Amino acid sequence: MLDEIELKNRFTYHAPKDQQPEMYEKLRAKGLDLAKMMARFCPEGRERSLAITKLEEAIMWANASIARQR
Repeated sequence: MLDEIELKNRFTYHAPKDQQPEMYEKLRAKGLDLAKMMARFCPEGRERSLAITKLEEAIMWANASIARQR
């Protein structure tokens, strides 16, 4: 069960601090590289669209982990 502290952490803005902005940008840059590769190699369609969406989600969650846990 989620406690109040965890819920507050999930629904609170976490201003970037220290090296976080650089970490976010590095993750986004790698995600963009992979998304471009997927767009180039994978045929258009639902599967490619889902792959790119899931990659976008993965980068978002990776950045959230940095924001919430550091």
